Amino acid sequence: MEKFFEVNFDGLVGPTHNYAGLSVGNIASLKNAGEIARPKEAALQGLKKAKSLKDLGLKQGILAPHQRPDLEVLKRVGFTGSPEQIIEKAFKRAPEILAACYSSSPMWTANAATISPSPDCTDGKVHITPANLNSKFHRSIEPELTGNILKQTFKDENIFVHHRHLPEGLHFGDEGAANHTRFCSEYGKSGVEFFVYGRHAFHAGKPHPKKFPARQTLEASQSIARLHGLDPSKTIFAQQDPNTIDAGVFHNDVISVGNKNLYFYHEKALLNTDDVLAEIKEKFGDSEFHFIRVPDNQVSVQDAVETYLFNSQLVSLNETEMAIVLPQECEENPRVKAYLEELKELENPIKEVKIYDVKQSMKNGGGPACLRLRVCLNESEIKGVNPSTILSENIYAELVRWVEKHYRDELTANELRDPKLLYECQRALDELTQIMELGSVYPFQKN
Repeated sequence: MEKFFEVNFDGLVGPTHNYAGLSVGNIASLKNAGEIARPKEAALQGLKKAKSLKDLGLKQGILAPHQRPDLEVLKRVGFTGSPEQIIEKAFKRAPEILAACYSSSPMWTANAATISPSPDCTDGKVHITPANLNSKFHRSIEPELTGNILKQTFKDENIFVHHRHLPEGLHFGDEGAANHTRFCSEYGKSGVEFFVYGRHAFHAGKPHPKKFPARQTLEASQSIARLHGLDPSKTIFAQQDPNTIDAGVFHNDVISVGNKNLYFYHEKALLNTDDVLAEIKEKFGDSEFHFIRVPDNQVSVQDAVETYLFNSQLVSLNETEMAIVLPQECEENPRVKAYLEELKELENPIKEVKIYDVKQSMKNGGGPACLRLRVCLNESEIKGVNPSTILSENIYAELVRWVEKHYRDELTANELRDPKLLYECQRALDELTQIMELGSVYPFQKN
């Protein structure tokens, strides 16, 4: 039997990284709206984190950013003329729409798609469904290009099945792997796929948040399970606590995280927690499973939102030991820091705590887990991946050089009207497609 690996594909932060406060329900995004952004620093922080995981012996990939600004969307909403005229008109008449079309949100690849590995799917192939992200305008413009980038990354059609994103509309709101976890005794064995949703789309009387939108619907999660051919006896659908969503937990990966035989969760993460945990244990089977429950009196939901303790990466160092990858903010909160000291003493697979500075991403509402998409692959399947998207010493050096050459040190909201930024981005992305061998994946390359 071939060995399986979990490969993390991190999103490369795009050159228009800025703080426009576009994401209602994401407290960090709203809090830092209007601040000066540092695109070059953001991209280098993300690459450094990815490279550090590669240096741990893990397999690490990179997903390309999107073309920004999205001129086609601006044209669809009525702005006409040359690219320069379109940008100037949008800046004067609807700056919020222009900001949305400049957003670098595709950097958070946990929202890019849901991916089920071959051992879980009835046809023995890897199934990929891009998220429709229809709850936020600036993210709803992503799915088509995301799907094309994923096709250029996971190229072998004998291995990878690429589905179209779910229908647009709030009934099938899908936010990708941010609300999906896979439990397994070994990566290469059939696992339990765990979907967390925020509301029932067709049953308004069911529990739902009152303040902030629930972005993932049960119906969307069920649809993906059907598309991927998952075994119902190994699939779980659990509802996130609506009160926790209203506290700023817009995705499940802000309040819990899992890997293999470990579930690390806040006690207020889910509705009907005891029933959900019992279902996980039942469907996981007789193998050992670890539940790490974080009490609210030690780490509050507010602490979790401010530090992104749960928006961490749980990565396997070997067959039995794991590391937890955390943002620097976790060390700056005394309660979270104290909890992490206690965590080291508990009997569980987490043996290392690793802290990374991803502050530019954090200020826009995304931690280490947001920046990566997990893909379980065996050795043959990895050969079907575009090799220029797998992080190596050479690719890392090339990407760092590329960022330093093309990215601005600072970016303000007023600079979004600068047509030079449009052409800077196009030159940068044109060069990136050559580094990553993506072909003419961007719309401007086809015009």
